[in-house]
Amino acid sequence: MAESDWDTVTVLRKKGPSAAQAKSKQAIVSAQRRGEEVETSKKWAAGQNKQHLVTKNTAKLDRETEELQHHRVSLEVGKVIQQGRQNKGLTQKDLATKINEKPQVIADYECGKAIPNNQVMGKIERAIGLKLRGKDIGEPLEAGPKKK
Repeated sequence: MAESDWDTVTVLRKKGPSAAQAKSKQAIVSAQRRGEEVETSKKWAAGQNKQHLVTKNTAKLDRETEELQHHRVSLEVGKVIQQGRQNKGLTQKDLATKINEKPQVIADYECGKAIPNNQVMGKIERAIGLKLRGKDIGEPLEAGPKKK
């Protein structure tokens, strides 16, 4: 009887991983370690029904031919800032500290790379005492009466 027991073999196995477990990061990494072939694909707007959604601006953007860019500070304004700062004996860092901005902001304004911000321009105008906006750029800033 001992020899006949070898004819029948019973194998107990765990179930294979479920779909969610097979897609987990851990399952993917372990499959890659074993050298198995793993296929991954990124789904566009996964979980949402946006594949056929057309926005209103799409056609408008398609018809647009010119290259759109943000308006930048002119080099003239940058030179006025630089001259006013040097006349007051300030470095870019000193001026930035005085108006509570980063030194890179002052550098960008002086190079003409910055997108103009009226609050920052106003602070710089008051700090160096020169106008940076309007027709009379570089003129001394008149100390007008303060609003209450």
